[in-house]
Amino acid sequence: MLAPAPSAAQYRGMPHVIVQNCCNDASCVPECPVDCIHPTPDEPGFATAEMLYIDPDVCIDCGACIDACPVSAITTDYELTDEMAPFEEINAAYYRAVGSAADLDHPYADPQLGRRRPASDAEPLSVAVVGAGAAGHYTVSELQHRIDVRAEIDVYERLPEPGGLVRFGVAPDHADTKKVQEQFAAARGRSGVTVHLGVSVGENVTHEELARTHHAVVYAVGALHGRPLPLPGGDLPVVAAAADFVAWYNGHPDFAGHPFDLSHERVVVLGNGNVALDVARVLTADPELFVGTDMSDEALAALRASRVREVVVLARRGADHAAFTAPELVGLARTVPVVVDAADLSDLGAEPADPQAAHYVRQKLELLRDLAAAPSPAPDARRVVLRFGTPPTAVTEATGGAVVEFDEHGTPSSLECGLVLAAIGLRGTSVPGVPFDEAGGIIPNADGRVLGSDGAPLPGVYTAGWVKRGPTGVIGTNRYDARSTVDALVADFHAGLLSAE
Repeated sequence: MLAPAPSAAQYRGMPHVIVQNCCNDASCVPECPVDCIHPTPDEPGFATAEMLYIDPDVCIDCGACIDACPVSAITTDYELTDEMAPFEEINAAYYRAVGSAADLDHPYADPQLGRRRPASDAEPLSVAVVGAGAAGHYTVSELQHRIDVRAEIDVYERLPEPGGLVRFGVAPDHADTKKVQEQFAAARGRSGVTVHLGVSVGENVTHEELARTHHAVVYAVGALHGRPLPLPGGDLPVVAAAADFVAWYNGHPDFAGHPFDLSHERVVVLGNGNVALDVARVLTADPELFVGTDMSDEALAALRASRVREVVVLARRGADHAAFTAPELVGLARTVPVVVDAADLSDLGAEPADPQAAHYVRQKLELLRDLAAAPSPAPDARRVVLRFGTPPTAVTEATGGAVVEFDEHGTPSSLECGLVLAAIGLRGTSVPGVPFDEAGGIIPNADGRVLGSDGAPLPGVYTAGWVKRGPTGVIGTNRYDARSTVDALVADFHAGLLSAE
């Protein structure tokens, strides 16, 4: 039995609060004069953090963090809207779980310490960055901010528009989150950067050409495509990747005209990460919410004509293993009614030993229990139903749609629907001429150095972002991933291991 958490009222007067659209960029961390924002990039919990948090007992209300945040995710407590009010408690609860920020001995480390500026006649470092999404832009930015090299950078992007999954993967109504693109545009606009849009490596230019004319090539091509559904019927026309659906409604040119059947009253989503909750929200929210956003006209028209009333999200594991984050669940619940079966919240496993991980489990279970105890939505209301411990076993075609078969706590069960969206992970994008691990869906690497078939690093070839480590973390996680790759690249350059024509 969980001990009741102190009410949010006990934390009124909290000077600043980080809210849902935190991207974990951590630009705010070095700006804080009292080190009250955690986890920092130097702390073990940063890589798995759902968001960053301000300690209400340590914050001195200086406001330095507000201007530093690239996505406007920090506000004063008195400016919190009713929708964002839960984040006051979410921030405070983190420090009840892991301890006061005043006791966390992980001060932010300046990455420039110990570096020297190059001589005025030193050879510039020539780098090709392939991919203009978050990882690509953070790679550019990290190269620009190094004081020990002078970088000349070419950015190659297959699409006619930069932004990657920030542009084509973030929900179209999350405009604040997409503000990070302003930071990306600033990086592209600095001297020493040339951007080549609509250029596909492997078609318009080869890897060998880039490697010959640059000291280094960094592949930051992301993970656009969903993993195939490994079930009987997983390849049926009624089954689509949730990632494809997201790209379609965001106007990705590769998915224009893609058919998604929204004529049935129910859609089933398999998997329960943030992508699953995002597509469930888009399918059930008022379509007018997306007017004036990045949503394509095609998708907006389809959602206006949609007959979908219910989205059922089936999770293979129990609620204590829910893959979505608490901020995403809060955002879903404030947009549409969310139905949770209290029976799915019993018979849970032991908590993780790590305090941060245990806190996240408790926090999500508390939110789910609140939803399970809430009144049922009106019969005609659109809704999202979250189910746990219901592993799918097969998909079959049926008149007017499909039947999803699943195991419901040991009992075979099924649901009729018109569309099945598989949200079970993403795969990295392969590039001709560059090693690729088909099983893992990533470019094989060690600290960003791409490995050849013999396991040795390929001179001058690097990778960053999701195609480097797999589709984990949020936008800002790529900043520190890119930094580690750039550290390796610059070390190799200084060691004389890189050459260019």
